Amino acid sequence: MKKFLFQISLALTLTTSNAQDVASSAPGVTPAESTEHERVVVRSTALGGELSEQTQSVTILTGDNLKLRLEPTLGETLNREPGVSSTYFGPGASRPVIRGLGDDRIRVLQDGLNTVDVANVSPDHAVTIEPLTIETVEIVRGPATLLYGPNTVGGVVNVIDNRVPSERLSRPIEGKVEGRYGTADEQRSGAGLVDFGLGPIVIHLDGSIRDTQDVEIPGFARSERLRRLEPLPPGEEEEKDLLLNSFTESKGGAAGASYIWEGGYFGVAYSGIDSRYGTVAEKEVTIDLEQRRWDARGAFYKPFAPIKSITYKFGYSDYTHTEFEGPDVGTVFTIVGYDGRIEVAHEKVGVFEGVFGFQTQRTDFFALGEEAFLPPVRTDTNSGFLFEEIALGVVRLQFGGRYDHQSAETETNPDFGPGLTREFDAFSGSGGIAYDLNEQYSVALSLAYTQRPPTYTELFADGPHIATNAFEIGDPDLDLEESVGVDLSLRKKTGRITGAISLFYNRFENFINLAPTGEFVPGPEDELPVFVFRGTNADFIGGEIEATFHLLEPYAGEAASSGKDAKDVVMSGRAGSQHRLHLDTKADYVYAQDRQTDRSLPRITPFRTSAALVYEWSDRFGARIEGQYVHQQDRTAEFELSTNSYFLLSASASYRVKAGPVEFDVYVKGTNLTDEEARLHTSFVKDIAPLAGRGALLGVRATF
Repeated sequence: MKKFLFQISLALTLTTSNAQDVASSAPGVTPAESTEHERVVVRSTALGGELSEQTQSVTILTGDNLKLRLEPTLGETLNREPGVSSTYFGPGASRPVIRGLGDDRIRVLQDGLNTVDVANVSPDHAVTIEPLTIETVEIVRGPATLLYGPNTVGGVVNVIDNRVPSERLSRPIEGKVEGRYGTADEQRSGAGLVDFGLGPIVIHLDGSIRDTQDVEIPGFARSERLRRLEPLPPGEEEEKDLLLNSFTESKGGAAGASYIWEGGYFGVAYSGIDSRYGTVAEKEVTIDLEQRRWDARGAFYKPFAPIKSITYKFGYSDYTHTEFEGPDVGTVFTIVGYDGRIEVAHEKVGVFEGVFGFQTQRTDFFALGEEAFLPPVRTDTNSGFLFEEIALGVVRLQFGGRYDHQSAETETNPDFGPGLTREFDAFSGSGGIAYDLNEQYSVALSLAYTQRPPTYTELFADGPHIATNAFEIGDPDLDLEESVGVDLSLRKKTGRITGAISLFYNRFENFINLAPTGEFVPGPEDELPVFVFRGTNADFIGGEIEATFHLLEPYAGEAASSGKDAKDVVMSGRAGSQHRLHLDTKADYVYAQDRQTDRSLPRITPFRTSAALVYEWSDRFGARIEGQYVHQQDRTAEFELSTNSYFLLSASASYRVKAGPVEFDVYVKGTNLTDEEARLHTSFVKDIAPLAGRGALLGVRATF
């Protein structure tokens, strides 16, 4: 069974099904990129709908717009999106951070279900999603994401791979094949999928393979501050030009099939991933993980009045993660679990249109080895949720609520003592309003109250955690974490300038974080500082700005004088123009403060801004040059060093040709062209692992 997925990924021509190349709210280097944001449909919100109808901030990446952003990890793939950073623990492990919040305060989903891995247990643990097989990524920021649980106060990242087909094909076979080569890490990768349509039956196959070597870096691995603070012993040389033990290897694939009829569909998929990578924190430690996963999902459309649809999803995962110290097995992490949900959407009843549903989740976690800092624990969560919308012309009112019952039970263990059980009842609610000011502008406001139960790590940790360089102690008496969040956004949909401004404020009571005690205990090599999980009060304040200046839209500025609708003017301008030139600008900022200590919280994203000049010719050629400036971060927590500012310059180009039924895309991307030393302040290993130096990526994709 283990070799089955390898054979898929190697035997397939690694193809992917045709996806509509829809632009996100931040356009990229894509031929034929859409500038009409209202045509983009959001799948990760309760009722779906268009971008302009959402009361929260949403970004969608798909098609060509996603292609040139893909990196070996999900966190790095999304790192340049507004409000999104990453936990970068070297090229092998990186998880998204949204608006300064990570870990259990954002939810990474695989087609709407939990990934069931241990990525949120430690920053050196990888997310079990291979970016090469992603078709669409939806990033939903802010508090109005309760459909997926109380641990979404920061936001939701929903990765869509369509491994269980839900629609019939327009042709008997559709697919893509893609290969890549990168210079900075000697990347060799390929991925793709193929879909077969046999009447009501659709069969899906996909696979991926990736291999990278130790990544090249500009200068020293250790930061200047760390070199001054902790000089090496005499005779020992600083690591330079190459980040040792930063290699990655990954192979995976999936097979799925669905039966699709007019009134619904049902399908199943089997998938797996095997990955091996080095942990840059310890030069002899590598991580070997494997996951095997079953998914089943389906829907009934308009089964009876007033029900519009009944959709159901179920995923079961078996995950094992082994940490090797040289050739020897160090620690083994295992998590087995499932996630199932049913959503019932109803037609408009009076003024109300909405969805309600139920969700059940279970995970069994077990760790064995010298660095096992958690006891065996079973976590069960059962939930009910409701979301309703009232459409009143140009105004839409939205509100929802969710109840979660969670229990966490540990087993009696000689290393951790007698078993413990904690149970929590969490209630959360949200409301929002979206108002269309006119054809061009809309404004949205959302408010949410969230109760989040502590994770099993926050409750039961007790031992050395080398990835964080700390001895972590949980508190089984922790209470619910509570937060109130406000999100305000202004959007401009058409015209010479399109974009959005979003402001947010999250106020936490009993914000659970790791706090130093000032004590030290013996570790595997050196003494480790003792950190305890405790509740404090915290504020998160910030915002994001996205603006696209359409420089060559010939009719975009004539709407007012011509009497035409602005939307029609923009579209008529696009239809008559083969050349498009626009300037993309972005900026984001987060201010996070512990109200009890009056100090900054750790690993908070500094101010970032970027600008990109994008040229497109018809649907055949696109080019982009982009600069990103990241400000220094000197608002630090205890035991945290400040981080220097940096400027990253990148460029890319893409060319498309057609040969009969096959469409070929050739693209090239240059990153960190000035070979700048850059370190992510959100990373635990920022002072020993800078980002990659100057590099180039060449890719070829065939679509049929």
